[in-house]
Amino acid sequence: MTFRMPPEWAPHERTWMAWPGPNATFSGDDLAESRGAWASVAQAVRRFEPVTVVHSPGQAESARELLGPDIDLVERELDDAWMRDIGPTFVTDGTRLAAVDWVFNGWGAQDWATWEHDEKIARHVADIAGVPVHSSPLVNEGGGIHVDGEGTVLLTETVQLGPERNPGWKKEEVEAEIHAKLGTTRAIWLKRGLTADYPPHGFGTLGHVDIVAAFAGPGVIVAHTQPDPSHPDHELCKENVEMLRSQKDARGRSLEVVEIPAPTVVKEDGKWVDYSYINHYVCNSGVVLCAFDDPRDEIAAGIFRRLYPGRTVTLVDARTIFAAGGGIHCITQQQPRV
Repeated sequence: MTFRMPPEWAPHERTWMAWPGPNATFSGDDLAESRGAWASVAQAVRRFEPVTVVHSPGQAESARELLGPDIDLVERELDDAWMRDIGPTFVTDGTRLAAVDWVFNGWGAQDWATWEHDEKIARHVADIAGVPVHSSPLVNEGGGIHVDGEGTVLLTETVQLGPERNPGWKKEEVEAEIHAKLGTTRAIWLKRGLTADYPPHGFGTLGHVDIVAAFAGPGVIVAHTQPDPSHPDHELCKENVEMLRSQKDARGRSLEVVEIPAPTVVKEDGKWVDYSYINHYVCNSGVVLCAFDDPRDEIAAGIFRRLYPGRTVTLVDARTIFAAGGGIHCITQQQPRV
């Protein structure tokens, strides 16, 4: 049987995360704040399913102190703490589980990134989970893909087709490799990601899709919109929504696009922000949703409650995570239950 990546709302065996250690992304007070934010997400997810956190040597004490006794810890060398991107993409054929190991090169070999250890984490996680590895020659990260579990995958041209990651690869070649590893048959491409996800705005991924658009069910996509016309993402988001509404998924369904307005805050410290509710995490019986101490937090939570009836929506302050370059989805990685 063909291996495929299940949708995020399918049952999970557990969630994997990585523990922040001192590096270019986290230093001084930022490290302490980041650890607190990562711990809040881990504890929110643990209400619904087991969580394993990978930590660097010498970091077990800090992790246990903040995470508490109910979260599993394993020690492996780390550079950074974005398990969505450095960890494996789990796939299944219905009876067996496997782990896709993409090539990781520091989000396009960015000058602030190091990845000597992170490029090996996918294999370490697969080994701990006891599953075989499917190696890919494609430079890719988990935040750069989103699937519906029924053959459709969302991608971004500036990620998989960017010269920083896959120079010389044609779109058809990228699609063929993605489909071969994920069991998908239809790719929907967004042109780019949000403005603050690119230099010179700080730490960024060069356009990950999981902050812009995500499947919330077969034929249903949640899409980030920026209501403030002064923000450079305002027009981009309008174009994304229009494009997505013109698309069909792998089963020929027209997509229902649910718009999720961005928080009211558009700048922090004089820089545009990419605060987004799209970067959420669906776990067993729950949804862990980014919060920003913003009037639109509860609006977004209400939308997700309607999209996921029967699941508890938990808001977790994600501003510290976004300051480091990502969100709740970026620091979590699901292991499907077989």
